[in-house]
Amino acid sequence: MEDNILDRLTALNKKWTLRDAKMLSPLQLAYIGDSVYEVLVRTYLINTKDISVHELHKEAIKFVKAKAQADIVFSLEDKLTEEEKTIVKRGRNAKSGTIPKNASLHDYKYATGFEALIGFLYLLERNDRIMELFKYIIEE
Repeated sequence: MEDNILDRLTALNKKWTLRDAKMLSPLQLAYIGDSVYEVLVRTYLINTKDISVHELHKEAIKFVKAKAQADIVFSLEDKLTEEEKTIVKRGRNAKSGTIPKNASLHDYKYATGFEALIGFLYLLERNDRIMELFKYIIEE
């Protein structure tokens, strides 16, 4: 089911080249990556949990909060390609001008790196790779 969601979202996309995607700021990549990841998490939860919307929301937070995303980056580190690690670093080092309210600055920066990676892969229509990484995430 998740593959269909990503494929449908991707169909709305213009054709991005590697050069185009690399020209975007890491915060632009994180902006779209945040949304894509949220859809993946919500789709996964609605397909696997028979619980109230309130409980679904509480479960989703376990995946999408900055601390969780920072932990994901560290758990995936040895599974990422050099190109993917570079995107994470760009996202991590981006100057957002926003001070996190409910997260440490360290976690917030790594979460931004994770979201940038998801956005980068999404724009380049590397949906199989996103799903491969997502499977690692849900198996942990």
